[in-house]
Amino acid sequence: MAPVPRSAALDALPVREAVPALVSALDAHGTAVLCAPPGTGKTTLVPLVLAGLVGGGAPRRVVVAEPRRIAARAAARRMAWLLGEGVGGSVGFTVRGERVVGPDTVVEVVTTGVLLQRLQRDQELAGVDVVVLDECHERHLDADTVAAFLLDVRAALRPELRLVAASATTDAAGWARLLGDAPVVEAAGVAHPVETVWAPPARPVRPPHGMRVDPAQLAHVASVVRRALAERSGDVLCFLPGVGEIARVAGQLAGVDAEVLQVHGRAPAAVQDAALTSAGHRRVILSTAVAESSLTVPGVRVVVDSGLAREPRVDHARGLGALATVRASRAAGRQRAGRAGREAPGVVYRCWTEAEDGRLPAFPAPEIRIADLAQFALQAACWGDPDASGLALLDRPPAGAMAAAREVLGAVGAVDGSGRPTPRGTRMAGLGLHPRLARALLDGAAALGARRAAELVALLSEEPPREYGDDLAAAWRRARTAGDGYQARWRTESRRLERAAGTGAGGGEPGTAGPGGSGAGSDDGAAGLVAALAFPERVARARGEGAFLMASGTGAELGEGSGLRRAPWLAVAVADRSPHAASARIRLGAVVDEDTARAAAGHLFSAGEEVRWEAGDLVARAVERLGAIELAARPLREPDPALVRAALLDGLRSEGLGLLRWSADARTLRARLGFLHRTLGGAWPDVADDAALVERADDWLEPELSRARRRADLGRIDAGQALNRLLPWSTGEAARLDELAPERIEVPSGSRIRVDYTDGQPVLAVKLQELFGLAETPRVAGVPVLVHLLSPAGRPAAVTADLASFWQGGYRAVRAELRGRYPKHPWPEDPATALPTRHTNARLQRGG
Repeated sequence: MAPVPRSAALDALPVREAVPALVSALDAHGTAVLCAPPGTGKTTLVPLVLAGLVGGGAPRRVVVAEPRRIAARAAARRMAWLLGEGVGGSVGFTVRGERVVGPDTVVEVVTTGVLLQRLQRDQELAGVDVVVLDECHERHLDADTVAAFLLDVRAALRPELRLVAASATTDAAGWARLLGDAPVVEAAGVAHPVETVWAPPARPVRPPHGMRVDPAQLAHVASVVRRALAERSGDVLCFLPGVGEIARVAGQLAGVDAEVLQVHGRAPAAVQDAALTSAGHRRVILSTAVAESSLTVPGVRVVVDSGLAREPRVDHARGLGALATVRASRAAGRQRAGRAGREAPGVVYRCWTEAEDGRLPAFPAPEIRIADLAQFALQAACWGDPDASGLALLDRPPAGAMAAAREVLGAVGAVDGSGRPTPRGTRMAGLGLHPRLARALLDGAAALGARRAAELVALLSEEPPREYGDDLAAAWRRARTAGDGYQARWRTESRRLERAAGTGAGGGEPGTAGPGGSGAGSDDGAAGLVAALAFPERVARARGEGAFLMASGTGAELGEGSGLRRAPWLAVAVADRSPHAASARIRLGAVVDEDTARAAAGHLFSAGEEVRWEAGDLVARAVERLGAIELAARPLREPDPALVRAALLDGLRSEGLGLLRWSADARTLRARLGFLHRTLGGAWPDVADDAALVERADDWLEPELSRARRRADLGRIDAGQALNRLLPWSTGEAARLDELAPERIEVPSGSRIRVDYTDGQPVLAVKLQELFGLAETPRVAGVPVLVHLLSPAGRPAAVTADLASFWQGGYRAVRAELRGRYPKHPWPEDPATALPTRHTNARLQRGG
């Protein structure tokens, strides 16, 4: 019996009103942007109309690209149901590891990753008439890349290919510009009103960092779910950032009067199907962002929003990439709330304050700005645009991230020196894996065989559950027998990768590791080899007490009780590092030996002379390193003089010029030159700052510096003699040094008194009696000295820069105070006419 379309359901979809405008836009321009709220049917009705399966239009083959596997399967099932068919008839789907299509399929729903692989194999996309990019507002990297490639195809190969960018909330103007000033078609929704209830925690909770979420926040979310069940009717949909948080909240909901379902990308298909079909009992659906869009979850009247989401992050300097928990954007909050009003009026409980809501980011960050770009860079290179400069993208990839990506691609042999893909790189791009994992699969298959390499890479491509432990080899053994949902997905992916790897994949090309370490035949050795091939910067040597140093230079630590703590070497497969932590925490690793580490990270090996300033002296060694890991070292008897000089300069920078020999005369000369630089500038050098002097070492420390070989040699350099080289000899000004900044000044008593230039104003410290008869303050370089008038015992009696004023006023007070204390010294009433002396009255009377 021929299938019967469900006409009533098709007619009830609100997007029908916008379909004629969309068809007209595509007929006229070939591209269009469709903005339609959730629940209007944009994902299901529009592809059927464009394919001619509904509405009587011309038959066309349509490909719908969804960002997630669960959404792709659900959309295909929904369209097939609307047509009264099963999946694999007129409508089919293809996701990684699963393909359900038939000879009559004209609408195929695929993930953006699958479409990307298809475009690399067949740039013309032969046989496809229309591509619908659904949920483009999510700004996944694969989706942005697919859009750019499709626009290239339209411009160069197939101008007749039609392209629709569809979303519930998006930058319509930006997408319209990107699609060549495409028309924007908007569909009105029939969303029911959704009441907002602000439900923040009673006490402050710690903000998320890394993958960590405060347990108090999760306990609060569980309490809000219980409150919602008590206050409202209908199913409750609760949004949480990840699988771990879903499991913890589910545990805290034990005993509620409702079925608790856990929905995420790793959930078994039966659980996903249960969430997407009506039920005769009350349910609580705990979900990641997969339920924000694309999926219709029937029966939901209440949404509980934790306000958290997961975004990719990458630390290029440390070679660490991971997901990070962040505050969800306001756009995501609107999407989530809308799930409560799809079928009837609803309510959203938001686990934060209304004031906080206004400070949230407007939209999620585009992945291209924050993610690891190695896979994107390889795709762009294979497309013929290594730097992605010619691709039509809403956001340009950051230059630093692209440079880091190209470095990774070069290390694994995927691109040549000019950034063009090698034959090996082209093969890697077709595997549907990150280039690191593609390298591990190809080179691992050559060393271990395709099946074992594929099984291990499958473990790395979808990280095993935490309960599998932190030992990759043990997790591999557990995955073989676990019998859980993860095992089923792992086996499917393993088979796919085994077929892709074939037999003997390395081929001796750049980036291959050869036969592996001595223990590669065992499970532990095989796991270590594959992990090291995938993440060579993360091979790590033990430092004791469960601590390791990775080749990248980052420290890493194992948790207490880990069976890997005694391993001398590890290959770290998964690690994360919180913002303020000194070391990364190892989440998954494998034991390796040094030979395997050297083979996998061969591009990080270096051997050479290392001469550096360390612990207060020069250290010269011949060193072998694997990245930051020191493998072997021996002392150098005759190090490179240039390296020695550079290391000694480092010592002077770190410890200062006190390493040189500074006599009293040298310190005085430095102070005099500093005064002249401050006062006259011009040719007089700046010698006050150690760092500035070190940078001018060529001008004053040679040839002594180039002859030095250790700290003691620096201590033999006469700093005063060296500073003389900085004087302005070429202009003749150097000859005026003693005139402009004399080391000593002769006072009326005949004494030559040293001038102190160390402070801002030159200081002349002299006994008061030696200045009798001197009316004007002495000057140096036009600057009056600051006279420190001393008592006969050498203690300060007065300070003045104006001697004339002092004799007229201040002297009387000093005379009255000190005459009785020092009666043997002259204290004339009129110092202007008195004889200057440094002696006592008795000595003066004797004619001394």
